[in-house]
Amino acid sequence: MSLTDTAADLAGPGLDAPDAVDALLAARRHSDVQRLNADLLPLLAEADLLDSPATWGSVTTRAGAFRLEPVRPGRDLDLLTAWMNDPEVDAYWELAGPAAVTAAHLRSQIDGDGRSIPCLGLLDGTPMSYWEIYRADLDPLSRHYPARPHDTGIHLLIGDGANRGRGLGTALLRAVADLVLGNRPRCTRVVAEPDIRNTPSVSAFLSSGFRCQAEIDLPEKRAALMVRERVLRNLL
Repeated sequence: MSLTDTAADLAGPGLDAPDAVDALLAARRHSDVQRLNADLLPLLAEADLLDSPATWGSVTTRAGAFRLEPVRPGRDLDLLTAWMNDPEVDAYWELAGPAAVTAAHLRSQIDGDGRSIPCLGLLDGTPMSYWEIYRADLDPLSRHYPARPHDTGIHLLIGDGANRGRGLGTALLRAVADLVLGNRPRCTRVVAEPDIRNTPSVSAFLSSGFRCQAEIDLPEKRAALMVRERVLRNLL
């Protein structure tokens, strides 16, 4: 997908595709992002640090075609707020409450420098999960393990309770790890740090080709450091 095509998808009211491209290029030259439409900010940032998850395409899983799509708060906030208020989700994400709580969490990433990109996970075109794709080597997590350049981290939740507990998490984790490794040639490892108490999540990571390298103490939890190596990709 070209910059023009992507800008056409993301351009908002008052900013058509050519203007969006010009705005992106000007922002790259002058580091002036304040005049950009809010939906263009994650595009500009992710292109530099995460190789544009919006362009990664889809992967076939046993449950259907899966792809990632960067979150647009104006479109997705109500859905994500409902998911965050599910008690099973809140037990680990701790973002239950009004839409403003979820909005603030999203904004901290969207307004950042692109080291973390919030995404919807779409299965056969239907949003059913939430993902955060982030540069683990640039994240505070890197203080707690021997990070390598371009280590890519993932956070996830499955939004609909009907999709939990039937092995779907394993298929999706394998799919997202494949998307990362297939589209980020500089990345040699995909990492994650699920709460050690979340045994279904830890089990899903192990079943999808990740290995638990250590237990680490993070400020908000004791976590299992899960790692999937590029060198093992063709063996899984």
